[in-house]
Amino acid sequence: MRPSSYKAVVHEFASAIRSGALPAGARLPTHRALARERRIALATATRVYAELAALGLVAGEPGRGTFVRVRSGYDGLEPSRTLPVPRVADLSFNQPLAPGQADLLRQALRTMAVSGDVEALLRQHPPGGHRHDRAVVATYLLGRGIDTVPRNVLLTSGTQQALDIVLHTLTRPGDVLAIDALSYPGIKLLASAHGLDLAPIPVTATGPDLDALDQLCRARPVRAIYTIPTVHNPLGWVLDREQRDRLAALARSHKCLIIEDGTYAFLEASPPPPLQTLAPERTCYVAGLSKNVAPGLRFGFAVLPDRHLEAATSGLRTAAWGAPGVVTALATRWITDGTVTRLEQDRREDAAARQDIARAALAGLDLTAHPGSYIVWLGLEPHQRPDHVAAVLAEKGILVSTADAFATGPHRPRALRLALATPPRDELGAALRCLKDALETIPP
Repeated sequence: MRPSSYKAVVHEFASAIRSGALPAGARLPTHRALARERRIALATATRVYAELAALGLVAGEPGRGTFVRVRSGYDGLEPSRTLPVPRVADLSFNQPLAPGQADLLRQALRTMAVSGDVEALLRQHPPGGHRHDRAVVATYLLGRGIDTVPRNVLLTSGTQQALDIVLHTLTRPGDVLAIDALSYPGIKLLASAHGLDLAPIPVTATGPDLDALDQLCRARPVRAIYTIPTVHNPLGWVLDREQRDRLAALARSHKCLIIEDGTYAFLEASPPPPLQTLAPERTCYVAGLSKNVAPGLRFGFAVLPDRHLEAATSGLRTAAWGAPGVVTALATRWITDGTVTRLEQDRREDAAARQDIARAALAGLDLTAHPGSYIVWLGLEPHQRPDHVAAVLAEKGILVSTADAFATGPHRPRALRLALATPPRDELGAALRCLKDALETIPP
């Protein structure tokens, strides 16, 4: 028998996994068994499994073997939303909506329909938005401690587009992007699309290891640092003023740019100053209204230093010009009439209540969370493989995200991220208790 070609083995396994012939959680042959069975070198067998892992199809467990990965939660790609049983709870995404928001939308649309120059909403807006709309957002940002002029604000179709434009403008393929070892999955997708080299920063209980960041910047030409200093996703930390001052100083001394993600910052009522205020000449601040208002309101913004405005505006023109006129009109109306401020207060109260529910339902488990956020990081026992746990939960109608989605380096913690915002609040406790019961059924 002729030995199998390396690519043929990869293709065969990938096809079997994607078709379901090799089901999620299945144990694959050992490296030595695969080499013997396919008459390939041991190093080649290792390469086969490495490529399958890079495709997101398998996961290696030191001392236990290689398993077909379960992809029931958000792992950086669009997940399957199909469950084998009726859905109990989606804890994989945060899609917060408050009671009565549909009525708020109806009222706002009626008001917009009978006031002002409605026809103007159908015309093309300039890249980054009209000055008066940017001024509304600049005023709103004063409440977050950011004092900027309207021209430095660019309006986008959500925070993800804001991040995309910033990376398109400020980086080139091959640049090094320093990032927390656990971080927002969307930045991983963008970094891959822009050809960036992610350099993970070790994390501590209170934030990134800044000594390690300093060493990283001395060893490698770091172009930019991506950071979530206020209500981190997924670990919930809020960097204190000393940490922020040092991070800004490191960026200056190593001539790095800072990309500050403020998506969940509204959940901290009195945070320290944003990094944008501490190093405005090198910080790009991005945020939006998806978590504080509604996930379907694709409205975001980026605050950029003067020297990057022209390139970012050009990037927006090349991409999608920014936020649509109707969305911009609705968003700015809700900012100016106080709706956004009221919704943010409601969200803070709701998130704190959901954290109380989570702590009670998951008592005794390894939880890491900001006390007023929509996220819980749940550490698992040594015998609990995250993808297997996710599969067990999916069989009970519960969707979760595994640590793989958030890991930016080779280390994959045994953990799940639970998003608390989507289930109705009166159903959340039961769903989490069901989750805890399921964990207790997994044998050592």
